[in-house]
Amino acid sequence: MKIAVLGGDGFVGWPTALHLSEQGHDVHIVDNLSRRWIDTELGVQSLTPMDSIQERTRIWHHETGRRIHFHLLDIARDYDLLKAWLSEHQPDAIVHFAEQRAAPYSMKSDRHKNYTVNNNVNGTHNLLNAIVETGVDAHLVHLGTMGVYGYSTVGAAIPEGYLPVGIETMEGDVVQQDILYPANPGSIYHMTKCLDQLLFQFYAKNDGVRITDLHQGIVWGTHTKQTRRHEQLINRFDYDGDYGTVLNRFLIQAAIGYPLTVHGTGGQTRAFIHIQDSVRCVELALKNAPERGEKVKIFNQMTETHRVRDLAKLVAKLTDAEIAYLPNPRKEAAENELVVQNNKFLELGLDPITLENGLLDEVVEVARKYAYRVDRSRIPAVSAWTREIEPTLNRDPEGKKLKSAS
Repeated sequence: MKIAVLGGDGFVGWPTALHLSEQGHDVHIVDNLSRRWIDTELGVQSLTPMDSIQERTRIWHHETGRRIHFHLLDIARDYDLLKAWLSEHQPDAIVHFAEQRAAPYSMKSDRHKNYTVNNNVNGTHNLLNAIVETGVDAHLVHLGTMGVYGYSTVGAAIPEGYLPVGIETMEGDVVQQDILYPANPGSIYHMTKCLDQLLFQFYAKNDGVRITDLHQGIVWGTHTKQTRRHEQLINRFDYDGDYGTVLNRFLIQAAIGYPLTVHGTGGQTRAFIHIQDSVRCVELALKNAPERGEKVKIFNQMTETHRVRDLAKLVAKLTDAEIAYLPNPRKEAAENELVVQNNKFLELGLDPITLENGLLDEVVEVARKYAYRVDRSRIPAVSAWTREIEPTLNRDPEGKKLKSAS
């Protein structure tokens, strides 16, 4: 297949592009390189050194003989260029990663909130609109988030996207209907993913666009089989308070002798998935496209759940690190349960990679190798969800006064 990977220069997009290319697909990365500009804005860089996208794709071709094509395009701003690109290239499938993906970054300021909404929602709508207008019958696979469900405790497993409900009619009968599971976003970023869901429902119903929405958990790990092929193919590794995912942050903190930063009680339960499983799930989704006219397929793309404090204890035991309990910058319940159904990917043959010491050791090894690149001042999470929370976030675990990058 000819596959367009939108946002293919990013944390999940890059290893996905490599994985699909190795599967024999004709892969085209479409990206505006905004994630690299955000590094510059925040004054922080990936722990792992990253070459330009042109050099990365050149190395991939040198190592494998396969080409990955790169196209510089901003899908949120350049609608006419996007439409022209789709008309020219006629992809069979489109994998959509081209959204600002960090909840803390989306809550930094009013400017960051506006950017996240404009970039994410406009980008998704421009893409759907352009698919319809060009007549391209491409299967759209979108990377969403488990965060659309929220993290409240309801005492029942979260289904995969749809909730069967009974509605009483005027005559007193009960009519069964499937509705989207009630959205409960915890940040501006998560809210944009909820809005994506409504756009997908409309375009699937109104125009027959074939769509799969992947509600992904928190990604951990660094390497995939493809990124191991050459040092210059390595994936990015974010450790800062805005973009670093919780487990990867714990592992880099342990590697440099920095206390593991647990916010609040650490009783927040989160869903997780290894980066290798993430790219495998995209492959499985592409192989199982809905038919034209079908409702949006929704998969819960996660493999296990853990409490944050339990993860910290696991990493501390592995590395002899200390744990520091700090004020929580997020507006959320101190404790929550999270039970999630993920049967669809298991039925399609996914063999999940779970948290094992060997894989954790691998990430710690990467972290130690590049520890010289760490800016310790960027580790604490200082982006507050509300103005009332912000004054509590003024010191790191080592007692130093903090200032948010903006």
